[in-house]
Amino acid sequence: MISFINSPKGKKELKALFQIEPDELPLNYECLPIETSFGHTSVLATGQENKPPLVLVYGVNGCAPFALDLVIRLKDDFRVFAIDGMQHSGLNAESVLSMQDESYGQWMYEVLAWLNIRNAVLLGISFGGFISWKTLMLDQRHVSKGIFIVPAGFVNGSKWQILWKIRLPLQLYRWLKHPCLARQISNELFTEQKEAGLDCFSKWAFHSEMAFSVVPLITKEEAQKMKKPFHLIAAEKDVLFPGVKMLNRAKAIFPSLGEVLLLKDSRHVPDISGNEQIVEFIRKLTK
Repeated sequence: MISFINSPKGKKELKALFQIEPDELPLNYECLPIETSFGHTSVLATGQENKPPLVLVYGVNGCAPFALDLVIRLKDDFRVFAIDGMQHSGLNAESVLSMQDESYGQWMYEVLAWLNIRNAVLLGISFGGFISWKTLMLDQRHVSKGIFIVPAGFVNGSKWQILWKIRLPLQLYRWLKHPCLARQISNELFTEQKEAGLDCFSKWAFHSEMAFSVVPLITKEEAQKMKKPFHLIAAEKDVLFPGVKMLNRAKAIFPSLGEVLLLKDSRHVPDISGNEQIVEFIRKLTK
């Protein structure tokens, strides 16, 4: 395992950025500290205790505010467990697990076992989608169904577009620290621009060694092993994981693929309208 934060200053800034004060959230929640064989993991638990469990694993590069918005919208429909990934926030173990083996699946299995969850809806966003299918590859007993939102590991966007629109501006931003470069990258990833989200994203991109790492794609052989039903939400204008390309490949290789949703005119991180479509899609699938 390696540290994902590239400096002590980065660790301090990210920890301050992601540290949530209880009175700042429009919901009642508890923070569950879990010790796994991979290190400390934080889980935010909220919603109705008599409702079905929903386990949310969100991604990196600015997805935390989007995930929080979904938690707020779904808290009356589920008992929500939002899991802080090993690669997040400075609040968890400062390590990045291997994407080439079963490490992420084993880590999630330990978290779900500690929570004693059964028949959960597994909701994976972006890199959280990659973690979710790694989890289902290893052990599917805790999960009733999966819902993946713009997941990593299904398809990749054009190498040249990602190079010119993301990687080169990111490297220049790390050298020059000019805000316009962070905004340029953000414009390619966020459907709607918000200053708070831009601040979160720019600090993450500057300090994270994991920002925009290449994620291995799920193979056809692995896809055939997915027995639990899962549903897929893709974004039409996603430069990282193009929506139409993702849906076409998923339909070709996954026998357990259920309902799909394509967010029109949406980039990787949806706007308010996209969030509303996602929430209604989830509610429809879990009635």
